[in-house]
Amino acid sequence: MDLRHVPVTQEKGWYLALMAPNVKGPNYAWLDPSRLYCHPQGLQDCVADLLQPFQGDTIDMVAGIDAMGFILGSAAAAVLQKGFLAIRKAGHLCVQTVAQPYTDYSGREKVMEVRTDAISPGLRILLVDQWIETGGTMRAAIQLVERLGGVVAGIAAICIEDSEGGRWIQERYKCSHCVPPRLQPRFNHHQ
Repeated sequence: MDLRHVPVTQEKGWYLALMAPNVKGPNYAWLDPSRLYCHPQGLQDCVADLLQPFQGDTIDMVAGIDAMGFILGSAAAAVLQKGFLAIRKAGHLCVQTVAQPYTDYSGREKVMEVRTDAISPGLRILLVDQWIETGGTMRAAIQLVERLGGVVAGIAAICIEDSEGGRWIQERYKCSHCVPPRLQPRFNHHQ
């Protein structure tokens, strides 16, 4: 695929076709968006689509979730001219942290952490991740932000699947994702 090609018609989500299917088996996500990130216009349009619903909203900081959420989160922070906070898997931060256990999309038990000095009470944070499949990872990030007194200003991901966890998040927080409604069933069933 030519990473310089931009289609003539660019409806929301045109860049989703840049994602590559999983060829390594069940221990990996079913799609890999990293090729989308290599495409300059694709990445710009993806970030613009993610941020569009939050125009006019107060956002003080953007937080990205380890590890692929770092890419979209830092790009969103740059566009918004805001700071970026990395929410990490446990054991990677050498400063004082608060931790939150969670179960990821593959059913594995993990722990996520965030530095304690970055979130002050009332700070409005846009949480960004690459994908929300079961919602476990994003829920842990929400819990960390809220335990430190922060306010979740919104949640953005390339895709928020129609799972129990995805619905829980969408019912409680302002959300943005890139999948057009007509394609959502295909993404929910990994087709």
